[in-house]
Amino acid sequence: MAELPPRRRVRDAELMRALAHPLRAALLSYLMSAGPRTASECATAVGSTPSNCSWHLRQLARFGLVEPDAGAGGRERPWRAGQVGLELGEWAADPAVRGAQLAATGAMVGQEQELTQRYLDTLDELPAEWREAAALNAYALRVTAAELAELVDAVDRLLRPYVGTLRADVPAGARPVHVGLRAFLRIDADGESSA
Repeated sequence: MAELPPRRRVRDAELMRALAHPLRAALLSYLMSAGPRTASECATAVGSTPSNCSWHLRQLARFGLVEPDAGAGGRERPWRAGQVGLELGEWAADPAVRGAQLAATGAMVGQEQELTQRYLDTLDELPAEWREAAALNAYALRVTAAELAELVDAVDRLLRPYVGTLRADVPAGARPVHVGLRAFLRIDADGESSA
C-alpha cells in the first residue's frame, strides 16, 4: 500500500482560534468525512444556513483547511477538505498558544459529542445492518506512556486506509462513518491520577 499523507500539524495560534469555532469544526469534520460538498449541502448536514456556512468555509480556506473543488463548475461550487486530518498535540508552553489549543480541541470534542448524540437520537431510524455494525465502547486500560503512544499509533495505522478523502477503492454501499479516538491519562475528581 502506498504511504498515506500525514495529518496536518497545527501549531499556529491564529489557526487554532479559527478551529475553535463550533461551526467550523463541524464543517471541517463533515467535508473530511463526506467529501466535496456545496455550502447548501454543508448547511443541511451541520444545521446552519448556506450563507453562514459559505462565510465560515471561506474563513477555513484562508488557512488552507478547505478549498473550492477545482473539478466542479456551476454557480455553487463544492468545497473539499484540504487535508486528511489534524494533529493539535505537543502542548505549547506559551499560555496564549496553549489556550488556543485547548479551545480548538474543545470544539473538536464537542463535535464528537454532537455526532454521537445525533446518532443515538436517530438510532431507531437506521438500517439494522448499520446499528449492528456500530460500536460505542470504552476501555479502562493500565499502560505506560510509551505503550499508550504505541497503541494510538497502531489504531491510526489501522484506520487511515479507510479515511474517506484518501480511499480510492470505495465499495458500493459505503457511507461516511465517524470514528473518534480519545486516549489519555485518567484524572480523578480530586485532580489526581491514581497510581
